[in-house]
Amino acid sequence: MKVIICGAGQVGWQIARHLSSEKNDVTVVDNNAELVARATDTLDVQGVSGHASYPDVLDRAGARDADMIIAATHSDEVNMVTCQIAHSVFAIPRKIARLRAQSYLDAIYADMYRRDHLPIDVVISPEREVAQAVLKRLQAPSAFDIESFMDARVQLLGIQIADDCPVVNTPLRQLTDLFSTLSAVVVGIRRDGSLFAPEAGDQLFGGDQIYVFTRTGDVDRTLEVFGKSVKRQERVVILGGGNVGLAVARELENRTDRIRAKVVELNRTVAERAADALERTVVLHGDAMNMELMKEAGVPRADAILSVTDDDKVNLLAAVRAKTAGTAMSICLINDPSLVNLLAPLKIDAYINPRTQTVSSILRHIRRGKVREVYSLGDAEAEVIEAQVLSTSPIAGKAVRDIDFPEGVLVGAILKGDKVVKPTAQTRIDEGDVVALFSMAADVPEVERLLQVSIDFF
Repeated sequence: MKVIICGAGQVGWQIARHLSSEKNDVTVVDNNAELVARATDTLDVQGVSGHASYPDVLDRAGARDADMIIAATHSDEVNMVTCQIAHSVFAIPRKIARLRAQSYLDAIYADMYRRDHLPIDVVISPEREVAQAVLKRLQAPSAFDIESFMDARVQLLGIQIADDCPVVNTPLRQLTDLFSTLSAVVVGIRRDGSLFAPEAGDQLFGGDQIYVFTRTGDVDRTLEVFGKSVKRQERVVILGGGNVGLAVARELENRTDRIRAKVVELNRTVAERAADALERTVVLHGDAMNMELMKEAGVPRADAILSVTDDDKVNLLAAVRAKTAGTAMSICLINDPSLVNLLAPLKIDAYINPRTQTVSSILRHIRRGKVREVYSLGDAEAEVIEAQVLSTSPIAGKAVRDIDFPEGVLVGAILKGDKVVKPTAQTRIDEGDVVALFSMAADVPEVERLLQVSIDFF
């Protein structure tokens, strides 16, 4: 498939990395020649320097025979015009745009994106993706990561293993014997900075970070098995009243469990806008670094603090000070992946990377047909792929033990009809089943071959 990616920043680079590794014909466009050079030097892609919305630039990028264009520049308007040019001039079949401004995303204006108006097939909103990720973290506060699969029947949990975890030093194969009615399946372990797919004989050690598939109804019990509390959040302080913080506060107001939230915002104009938009949430104007203000916001008694300003360092420092003051849990918005290694020493419980959320969302929409969900883990180190098994798939009709999966691939869950099945070596995968697979990045092309699902749309 021939793909044009407009914008060579972190999101564009990661998408180019994914698609080029899967043998697609990828061209990256950016008006920053240095970013284009970085992409062409490090990836198997072509590069064009220039404004993505200019027809001659798209022409040089090969738009006349492109199958898809992904507009992920820093400007909403450039992304929108790029999709319009791609449609009107070059008739590119598939157009994806990243849009940040909330006005463009309002449901009452959704008609704007019809093919005879502003032809965008898929609109990605990083802020909304991040807000949803924050809310999912609050559902399982002791997990550092959480994502839903199989229409929310199954959850992927990221869990930090402590030294006093009840199952430390226990081979994974014994977990099934010890907890025979538990649906949990460990599919990934990060140890000493490296992520890998474990074997049945591997043990868990203190300091490991693990990824576990479990039924939604088993989340609390799964957390308890791995030594985590399941205390629910009642009082939340949100640092940052911008698009992300406002979206989270609105959703908390709409929930039936009535979590009490307060918002702290440094910019007066943004604070006033948030106060006007929220009904039951208290909005305070001031600096998140001011501990007197933090005490007024109730940080020492808060169950969780969400640091979602647009400054990574403020988010980190505010979260550390909040934990020191007595907050039970801290969640940070982190754009710079090099800062992630600081989270454990600083005792920050969870983080959200907007780039990872956006990349996962885009991948979800560019894989063809029966691939239903894609979630990128870490720094694009692995993916979780949810897909329906086709009759032409080599895995259809076979037991899990008889399928030649690569070493870096594990089956996390199987949906048969409306029933979620915990996979074992004897479990048979049939046509029409939905499978959730953990795959190291290098093994994704082989997973797609086994599923008989090309990344092509056509």
